[in-house]
Amino acid sequence: MMLIPVLYLFICITLICLLLFFPGIAHEGTDLGVELFMEALFPYLLPYLILTQWFIRLTPNTNNSSSRFKLYFKTYGISALGGFPTGAATIAYLKKSKQISLREANILLSICHSPSPLFVLGFVGNDLLNDTTFSWQFLILYHSVSLLMLSGIFFYFRRSDKGISSAVTESATKQLNPFTSSVKDSIPTVLIVGATIIFFTTIYTVIMHSVKSLVPDIHNNVMLLIAAMLEMTNGLRIAQELFADQPTLLLVLMATFLTSQGLSIHMQVGVIAKSEHLSLKPYILMRILFVILIPTLFFLLFL
Repeated sequence: MMLIPVLYLFICITLICLLLFFPGIAHEGTDLGVELFMEALFPYLLPYLILTQWFIRLTPNTNNSSSRFKLYFKTYGISALGGFPTGAATIAYLKKSKQISLREANILLSICHSPSPLFVLGFVGNDLLNDTTFSWQFLILYHSVSLLMLSGIFFYFRRSDKGISSAVTESATKQLNPFTSSVKDSIPTVLIVGATIIFFTTIYTVIMHSVKSLVPDIHNNVMLLIAAMLEMTNGLRIAQELFADQPTLLLVLMATFLTSQGLSIHMQVGVIAKSEHLSLKPYILMRILFVILIPTLFFLLFL
């Protein structure tokens, strides 16, 4: 167990040294991260977060099986339309307001987590592939699998938890202005997203420059793997550049990257989840399962 803090310390010291050695490259990466956040994420994320948080406050949950079913699928619908980390933010609010239990929140966090359809259709379909066929196929497959798992989770909780504590909480009942509260609660989430995007874009830029400086002949596939692990968007873009002439491999890689996401997105979810002391173990296990299942099913069904 002591190896993990030592590993974190080593990574932190290494990254600090890289930033000191390449301040100009770090500045370029930061500028790129700010541009990516302000132009591609902020205009869509902030309004959607406020609206979904407002919506969830205007539709309080009641303590019966039908209402639990609606709450689960309402939460999933919000996360499916908004993309990550909208699901994590919504689940954190539901846990904070005691509309769901800690056990429910831990499980829902692992299911209510999907890429935004605007991103999959717009950036991946239109910008990278010039065709939205892959985007529709991926979204249908991803949400079909997720909804099947969500249905199983609902019936599991309904059998194991016959009496869930009161869903309408004191904080929800006393909330005088749901809209103002929605704006206030959305700002930390947007800041978390912005900080992680800028951080990982900066780190990605510095690491790419350092690796190429030390190993000029490094294979492009290694660079692709590093990019995808740190930041999904860069991984998708590089995959399209490298494998445009191999459509089958390209689509499998895109399905894999969209399912596995990257450290940037997982950090966003982790920070939001820890604010309500949610466990990340079910989330991690579900991500591993999805990374194996979704690309395999996509290959078998569509390629």
